[in-house]
Amino acid sequence: MFNFLKEKDRTPPALPEGTVRRRYVVSGRVQGVGFRYRARYAAGQLGLAGWVENESDGTVTLEVQGDPALFGQLFDMIARGGYIQITGLRYKDLEPDPWLRGFSVRGY
Repeated sequence: MFNFLKEKDRTPPALPEGTVRRRYVVSGRVQGVGFRYRARYAAGQLGLAGWVENESDGTVTLEVQGDPALFGQLFDMIARGGYIQITGLRYKDLEPDPWLRGFSVRGY
């Protein structure tokens, strides 16, 4: 009856050449100033995928996937917010996720 479920192609979609996935921990004045929403907007404008979330220690975690040449532009666009001040940025490279789509704000 549900044979179509067994036949579904589960091959991951191909990622563009050079796609990078990176998790950033951002410190400074980054909570309560619209950082997450500016990140979502900027990522959408640049065609990047991922998510952003406030952490209990006052930092923000941002995971982004796409063309690494655009990551600097992403942070430039976020930092244009008048109250946002990024004073620290640490990152870790991750394996690209072929299923990752869109950009979301976590932890409303």
